[in-house]
Amino acid sequence: MSFTTPDEMVDGRGRVRPHWSGLLGAFSSLPEGGLAQRARLLDRAFEEEGPAGFLPAARRDQRRLDPVPLVLDAREFAALAEGLAQRAQVLEGVLADLYGPQRLLADGLIPPELVFPNPAFLRPCRNLPARRYLHAYAADLVRGPDGAWAVAGDSVVAMEGLAQVFANRTHMARALPEGTRAVPMRALRPFMDAWREVLQRAAGAEPAGAATVALLTPGVGHPAWGEHVILARELSCALAEVGDLSARGGSLFLKTLRGLQPVRVLLSRLPGAQLDPLELGGRPSAGIPGLIGALRAGTVVLHNHPGAGLAEAPALPAFLPRLCQAVLGERLILPSLETLWLGNEASRGRYAAAPEDYLARPAGRACAEAAAPQGDPRLWAATARPRPSLAPSLVGNGLEPRPVTLRLFLLHDGHAWRCLPGGLARVTDAEGRPTELCKDVWVISDERGETRGPGAPRMAALAIRRASGDLPSRVADNLFWLGRYVERLDDSARLMRATLSRLNRASMLAHDVAEVAALSRCLLDARLILPEEVPTSGNDAALRRALLAAGHEGGRLHRLSGEVARLVEATRDRLTGDMHAAFTLPLRESRAALVEAQDPAALGAALGGLVRYAAGVAGVAAENMVRGGAHAFLDLGRRLERGASVAALLGHLLQEPAARVENALVLALELCDSVITYRTRYLHVLQPAAALDLVMADPANPRGLSFQLGAAEMLLAGVEGGGDPILSATARQLRSDAEALAAEVAGAADGAAAAHGIAGRLLALEGAVGALSDAIGRRYFTLLAGPRLLGVDTAERGAA
Repeated sequence: MSFTTPDEMVDGRGRVRPHWSGLLGAFSSLPEGGLAQRARLLDRAFEEEGPAGFLPAARRDQRRLDPVPLVLDAREFAALAEGLAQRAQVLEGVLADLYGPQRLLADGLIPPELVFPNPAFLRPCRNLPARRYLHAYAADLVRGPDGAWAVAGDSVVAMEGLAQVFANRTHMARALPEGTRAVPMRALRPFMDAWREVLQRAAGAEPAGAATVALLTPGVGHPAWGEHVILARELSCALAEVGDLSARGGSLFLKTLRGLQPVRVLLSRLPGAQLDPLELGGRPSAGIPGLIGALRAGTVVLHNHPGAGLAEAPALPAFLPRLCQAVLGERLILPSLETLWLGNEASRGRYAAAPEDYLARPAGRACAEAAAPQGDPRLWAATARPRPSLAPSLVGNGLEPRPVTLRLFLLHDGHAWRCLPGGLARVTDAEGRPTELCKDVWVISDERGETRGPGAPRMAALAIRRASGDLPSRVADNLFWLGRYVERLDDSARLMRATLSRLNRASMLAHDVAEVAALSRCLLDARLILPEEVPTSGNDAALRRALLAAGHEGGRLHRLSGEVARLVEATRDRLTGDMHAAFTLPLRESRAALVEAQDPAALGAALGGLVRYAAGVAGVAAENMVRGGAHAFLDLGRRLERGASVAALLGHLLQEPAARVENALVLALELCDSVITYRTRYLHVLQPAAALDLVMADPANPRGLSFQLGAAEMLLAGVEGGGDPILSATARQLRSDAEALAAEVAGAADGAAAAHGIAGRLLALEGAVGALSDAIGRRYFTLLAGPRLLGVDTAERGAA
């Protein structure tokens, strides 16, 4: 393994730092190419299980975890932790003053131009009751050429990367156990345990079932969605989007199937200005109207304070040394990268002398891109370009030096600031911009130190609960539609596969042509082909092209599979790692196979993969999901979609003239996966009554219509609080209607004619199943007050 010694690994005399020796020994024990092989394992794990698994495919290929960590010794980390804790205290004091008495402004320690024009300064949040302004804090650091660390930036709003730290450590332990055993590193878990305790203390004692802590995320489309899913899971709090929360009567609530559940602590990952359109402006759909009022009433605690983003102002580090003296009476321990506020004449001259050495940004906009200063110079700041030190990174089969930045995370545990003994290191480019390559950060354990964890909080005994009503309405909606789209994907794949099998026959007989015509009606109804692609006069070339195109990008089948993938990610917080892998990896493979298919054989293989994928989703859900709200709505979506599909399928197939009804029955048994069962029962005698009884009325056939509607009835009756009796009664009536249609055919003298005669009513039954789905959406997902069934008390439903 080739090796170039970087700055981070050696001291000022060119000798390897002692805390790197164990790791280098572990690397030396690997066979030739062993470290690169471990890197490939990390790539795969990072894609399938880590935050990268939440990213779009285009970004998934770019992001990976370096198998070479960044190692910090105990004394170096302790110095950083002390400096950052002091810095957090200073920022806390500055925020408390600016949102309170504003003495720092009056004394001239902070220019007004850095506060009042700053979009992060929220005037309605002045004098809000707050025990603390900062509960958590992150800082980006760089080590300079002289070996000294400096803070490159402060983060108090998004603080991204914490969940990735834990994912990195898990993957490193699996892929490089030699390294984790060779280096005595400090554990990360006590930090998260302490954070969980802080949240529980802030939430206080609540009645059983109360959703007391929630993490507010921008949603599944946000780049940090995966981060928020993992963080919510680690902190045991509900993951909520803006639409999941409602502020009423001075309190904050989470919308669930049970109704409104109180939220006492909110961890926000939204910019403060987007939290409450009622008081802070912005689009009404982008925030929670009344949230600031709930904060003012003291019924909810927000971590961090909504106006805390003011601490991220690019110009603020220029004033921190004297602010530290004013707030704490201390010298600032950990300096910032040199920062110039261009409202000062001396600073403007320094910047003008060497602008290429600085990055200029608007003084109050933390996320603004660097640009040349324009207009009033008091509204601009310039920060020295970072020149990070070099750390070893895997390049090919050898180690080469690459510049790195370090992000550390701190938590106020109610008594003092504590720093996570680890962090996130990012490899940067030549300009100091972070790349997609990250590193785990290992802090050497100081055996002389005392290992302390949070004491067990005193809590009342938990009441045993087996309810499903605490499921957020948005999650139930997503699971319901995930079930529907998986079934829709399965139905489409079966239809296309059945059509292909007939088109691929060496010579098509008359009944084959009739079956293709019947299948084309079903394909048209499923929007898999266009009217002009229906075969005419034996010419099926357009149909063949349409089937291939359906799986390619932009095609119907490709869009359906994409919608399934989106809904899987939207419900990620309800899926274990194994379930997520089972719901995503086979789908990725099948989608790729569809796009690459250029002939009927390849298309048929890809369609088979989709059919098996749908069966796998059903199996994993049946065996891995607790029978509660999540499983109920996923399965309910599947049952209603399959029920509507079977009704539509039979309705279109039975439009065949009575003389050709046998063709329709053959297709119905094949598409309902009931051929073997029928042959076992009736051998090779095919009659309308027997075939339709199996696919319409047999309550034991899991692919039949009666089974779907019966399952939907039971699922609706089992929703929290006894379910909705009107919806259950509707499903029961639809099941009776389906069974009555099958009985009508069985009792007719001419079964073929009777089967043809119920085609229209089957299509009407499909519409009725769709109407039931709409009613379920209105009842549970929008949480509107439902209608009353005469004689049934529904007053306890709870509505949002």
